[in-house]
Amino acid sequence: MAKGILGRKVGMTQIFREDGTAVSVTVIEVGPCRVLQLRTLERDGYEAIQLGFLDKPRRLSSRSERGHVASIGSKRSKQLAVAGVEPVKKADCEPQRFVRELRGPVEGVEVGAVVSAGILDGVKAVDVTGVTKGCGYAGVMKRHNFKGQRATHGVKKVHRHGGGTSMNTYPGRTFRGKKMAGRYGNDKMTSRNLQVARVDAENNLVLVHGSVPGPAGGYVVVRETNKVG
Repeated sequence: MAKGILGRKVGMTQIFREDGTAVSVTVIEVGPCRVLQLRTLERDGYEAIQLGFLDKPRRLSSRSERGHVASIGSKRSKQLAVAGVEPVKKADCEPQRFVRELRGPVEGVEVGAVVSAGILDGVKAVDVTGVTKGCGYAGVMKRHNFKGQRATHGVKKVHRHGGGTSMNTYPGRTFRGKKMAGRYGNDKMTSRNLQVARVDAENNLVLVHGSVPGPAGGYVVVRETNKVG
């Protein structure tokens, strides 16, 4: 099984090493996660494990979300049973708030199993994927670190503007990807090769050395890093 788990960011703090030096760490609450589905080469064309994190109240869940984790006796499932199609095994748990797939081999894993923080025991470094904080609509100085225009010689009330963005007669248009004002943040980001400072399996916590994308309480995916060196 691929060494990975879902969780949410708790916040940042510091711990002290044996030599007395302080280390800044991010605390991540990981698991327990339910194995909801298994992707296989024969059926899906790839191998992956689908995990779910945090129970979601049934009254807030759609019918499809409830049927994803437990059998609810739908009309389609009855038709498939009559046709002799073997139903896909369900995890038989509550609907989950955060669901993601982790690519990797699925040998020795069963649907409905529980993955806890102990899976990261012995892992030295991880990759943490999350969604960065959204900063709304921002100008070019904040979004792209432009220096702005000078404050003398005819520059009037446009000191923070991006300047000219047009082209010449040919091609007569602005190329896609031009650095301009726009939405800043709220993007998927991965912090690579973060050192694991401590794993607290009893309290479902893992402490990593460094920062993790997203606000406190944001959902993250923690995987054993594949970065070499």
